[in-house]
Amino acid sequence: MTPLSLALAPLRNRVYVPFVRLPEGRRVELPGRGSTYVTDTPGPDPHSPTVVLLHALGCTGLLTWFPALPALSTRFRVITLDQRWHGQGIRSGDFSLHEAADDVAALLDVLEVERALVVGYSMGGVIAQRVWRQHPRRVAGLVLAATTDRFQLTPLERTFFTGMGTGMAALRGVSATAAGRRMAAVAAAPLEPSGIEAWALAELRSTSPWAVGQARAALGRHHSRPWLGRIDAPTAVVVTTRDKVIPPARQVGLARAIPGATLHDVDAGHAACVLASERFVPALMEATTTVAARARDFHAR
Repeated sequence: MTPLSLALAPLRNRVYVPFVRLPEGRRVELPGRGSTYVTDTPGPDPHSPTVVLLHALGCTGLLTWFPALPALSTRFRVITLDQRWHGQGIRSGDFSLHEAADDVAALLDVLEVERALVVGYSMGGVIAQRVWRQHPRRVAGLVLAATTDRFQLTPLERTFFTGMGTGMAALRGVSATAAGRRMAAVAAAPLEPSGIEAWALAELRSTSPWAVGQARAALGRHHSRPWLGRIDAPTAVVVTTRDKVIPPARQVGLARAIPGATLHDVDAGHAACVLASERFVPALMEATTTVAARARDFHAR
């Protein structure tokens, strides 16, 4: 299991859960790439800036972001998607951060969005960096939360990430069925504290162990430090200051490597997006609103 999935189970009596109605989702075909599960929540008016939310390792778009959707949709059009081999995401030969970033650009094409704020949590933050790297003109701004620019900094990390790439390969044969399990009809139902545990576990189980292993191995190969200094899109970094998975110092280092990036602290651990949503969501709103304002000025030049 991933660090976030371990923290999420069990959820009952451990987490503040806002009363939300999950947005209805649909499968969207990305031409030449495959189909994925997408939710698209309108903002307060047709001209609201668009935010694309990229989820954490081993999770789904809704599982990572459901506590933030009500707040974000008061100011933005909000899009979530299940990334490759996660939830109802695209199935491919292997998990690739490069392809995952291209999927985001392809989704923007299908939804006729010229430019979006790309917001990523943990693994999603790594993919968000790559979206800018591969499609800079599609990125109005970046919000990077609980993430880093590189792994494999210690011998232990190198062994862990390399081993995940080979050790999980044997489970590939069962991934197609393991990755397909979801709760039918849950998207239209109110999400109350009494039902959060079963729903969250179903979301977690919709991603196979093979997929998690492949994604971990890909993250272990990620290294964006050489080009972070060239990021010109307005950027904010949300730092989870009690994080035991990605040390806060590494998150701060990511911000310092990106010109003009702002810092927004959350006094919580790596699963703050759900387990400390009452603290994480305000920081996320501050970061995203700040980036949106800067992006408006930047692209008006």
